[in-house]
Amino acid sequence: MKNRKMKMARVEADVSQEKLASIVGVTRQTINLIEAGNYNPSLKLCTAICKALNKTLNDLFWEE
Repeated sequence: MKNRKMKMARVEADVSQEKLASIVGVTRQTINLIEAGNYNPSLKLCTAICKALNKTLNDLFWEE
C-alpha cells in the first residue's frame, strides 16, 4: 500500500526525497520505496521520518 500520507507531508514541508533521506540517514531510494509501499521501515526509521517532518507516527503510518 502506497504511503501517500508521508509523501504529502514531505511535499507540504517542501523537502525532497533526497533531503529527507539525508536527514534520517538512509538513501533516496529507501524513501522512494517507503512512499511506493514496497519497503517496511523499522520503528526507528519511522520515528526519525516523523521527527524530520514534524508529524506523529499516527499521522504518517497508521492505516485507517
